Amino acid sequence: MNSVSPDTALGMAENVTAATLEVCSSPIKLIEGFRLISGLAISLTLFAIAPPVFGQTSDADFAACTARLKREAQTAGISADVSNDVLDNVQWLERVIELDRQQPEFTTTFSDYYGKRVTPARVEKGREMLKEHAELLRSISNRYGVPAHYLVSFWGLETNFGGYLGKMSIPDSLATLACDERRSKFFTGELISAMRIIDAGDVSRESMVGSWAGAMGHVQFMPSAFLRYAVDGDGDGRRDLWGSIPDALASAGNFLATLGWQPGLRWGREVLVPAGFDYAQATRNIKQPLRIWSRAGVTDAFGNRLPDVDLLGSIIVPAGAQGPAFVVYDNFDVIMRWNRSEFYALSVGRLADRIAGAGGLTRPPPEDGLRLTRGAVMTLQAQLNQLGYDTGTPDGIFGSGTRRALREFQSARNLVADGYPSEPVIAAVAASARGEK
Repeated sequence: MNSVSPDTALGMAENVTAATLEVCSSPIKLIEGFRLISGLAISLTLFAIAPPVFGQTSDADFAACTARLKREAQTAGISADVSNDVLDNVQWLERVIELDRQQPEFTTTFSDYYGKRVTPARVEKGREMLKEHAELLRSISNRYGVPAHYLVSFWGLETNFGGYLGKMSIPDSLATLACDERRSKFFTGELISAMRIIDAGDVSRESMVGSWAGAMGHVQFMPSAFLRYAVDGDGDGRRDLWGSIPDALASAGNFLATLGWQPGLRWGREVLVPAGFDYAQATRNIKQPLRIWSRAGVTDAFGNRLPDVDLLGSIIVPAGAQGPAFVVYDNFDVIMRWNRSEFYALSVGRLADRIAGAGGLTRPPPEDGLRLTRGAVMTLQAQLNQLGYDTGTPDGIFGSGTRRALREFQSARNLVADGYPSEPVIAAVAASARGEK
């Protein structure tokens, strides 16, 4: 999903844009047990954090909200016919609120996330699509500077090459989220954008279907992204991201080019880091020329020297020191502007490489990584805050701020500072929070 993707999360799942998320059936409890480590059960301290609850609204509240939305839409220039047709027919979807509290990028392991997305079947299908649409892809690449295998990779990750575009009513989903206080302003804007699309005649209300969060079509654009970046790729006078592959792929190319895609530059590559590598350097906040990384002993995935050039790159280790390492370039940051997840961006880049003929990872991620629940992450964040390592307000999302804080904790205790929440590291944090040495 692009533009802004809903980043609150819980649970292992398929890509949210395919609307096949695995859902927890009850509100999340804060005290979550971790698995036994060498016979030792890790007990986590409970801090005073209110558990997240799903939004609820009465029929009267929803009616009042849709009346407000109708006024805002008409103030924004949406025709009365469209605003009335859309908002007189929307329904509150409790399922959307449940799914808004979930997303796999921040709670699953890299092994699980990557393994579900960069599969042999998807690689093979991607290669078929690359051949089948070669002429179209060539013309789009020539126009926007984005290589064909990247366009196919985005297409594959977003909707499995158009295999699943989502079945939820976009107006229903967006109205529900606009009437939920958590991010009402953002989704009100997206709902108004959706009505602009309907008003322009690109799609009817009934045909505007997609993911639970409002993403639409083969490449899952949010309505605001549709308005800014969707193009007519087949020349029929409409921007149809549902029924026209040329429109969808050309729109993806336009979006990536506008985000700053650099033609001729790859996303990054798998690398090997030397024994004794300072994992505190493995962060996207540190960019160094390849020649500097090479002098530090970093090689390509096969042990060969990296090019002696000034191309800036960052080292990242999504599964910690025991998993694969990557050097990533500016185009990796562009991918993350499409979806704000390192796991997603790595999957896009690696799937593109595989579609273009590359082999698998030389160092696959360990399959026994700890999958953290949201409650466990909130407890970890609270404990790190207590110890003076700022994670911000605990929210249950293991993002860059929490990873930085964990890395600082590891460095202070002479641990491998990879920012990875392994069971021993979580045990160390919990012990320190209890005052143990």
